[in-house]
Amino acid sequence: MMRSDEGIAMAVRRSDGSIVRSYEKFKTRAQKGTFLGLPVVRGVVSLVDSLRIGMSTTAKSAELYGEELADEEPSRFEKWLAEKLHVDIMSVVTSVAVVLGVLLAVGLFVFLPQLISSLIFGEAKSVWRSLVEGVLRVGIYVGYLFLCSAIKDIRRVFMYHGAEHKTIACYEADAEALTPENAMKYSRLHPRCGTNYMFLVMAVSIIVLTLVDVLVQYAFKIQIENSVLSFLFRFGYRILCLPLVAGLSYEVLRWAAKRDNWFTRIVRAPGMALQYITTKEPTEDMLEVAIAAFYLAMGEDDPAAAEDAADGAPGYAAEGSAENAAEDAEGE
Repeated sequence: MMRSDEGIAMAVRRSDGSIVRSYEKFKTRAQKGTFLGLPVVRGVVSLVDSLRIGMSTTAKSAELYGEELADEEPSRFEKWLAEKLHVDIMSVVTSVAVVLGVLLAVGLFVFLPQLISSLIFGEAKSVWRSLVEGVLRVGIYVGYLFLCSAIKDIRRVFMYHGAEHKTIACYEADAEALTPENAMKYSRLHPRCGTNYMFLVMAVSIIVLTLVDVLVQYAFKIQIENSVLSFLFRFGYRILCLPLVAGLSYEVLRWAAKRDNWFTRIVRAPGMALQYITTKEPTEDMLEVAIAAFYLAMGEDDPAAAEDAADGAPGYAAEGSAENAAEDAEGE
């Protein structure tokens, strides 16, 4: 999946070896001159957009692939649900998946670190408690990535992730033609990767939540004697701080990605290192798919697609409309 300022392009290799592509217009609500386009606020909007786009494109990729499950007759329950709620079942499934994903993230990266730190420090009011909780959060996140990378299907996803990065790096270098052979020579690490963003979220959360704890304990002097209520209160204001953490992290990522000096390299270093987990070296056929999606997102002609179309190869006609992609590129 490749995303431009005007739309989202997808390319999927089907089981018969052909590549099918899809393009949908999409414009973020975080536009300059609007409230949602303000610094920090736009980071929250971007995170919500990324969650929604990630789930919808995952479902769309299965549809483009043409899996047999997609062609199965809906069950009686599915038909009843669609009839009663007057909604598309896939939309409901996607929404439920997003909610479950958010709950899992909150449970792993907010609730669990707080629970462990509470077991270690008890009711002690200490800055060290907040710092240890933050370190635990980072450790759980890194461990989670390692476990995910051990799953065969997820590893393949990480290989396609690497193919996306190599494609963009080859294009941005502007030194040679964008082909799978040339793209293979470039790094699979990229400073604007979402992995960098997620690590920054973890790092910024340590600073923000520690400062909030200090304010609550020493400035506002809020004391709750009941241990359960105290835990829930602390958990509650951590949840309320998540949008602020996400927004600040987004601004740090944008700032660091636009500059290249010793300090920004230090800021990017942990996230870049984590990309060795979240990206894997792709194969040339994966790069071919990534390049097909990239050309469609940019509204440019794909030489490989034109050549295969001339040879009568199936699967290269884009769903949605390639014409829209070209119009969007001209509009930029």
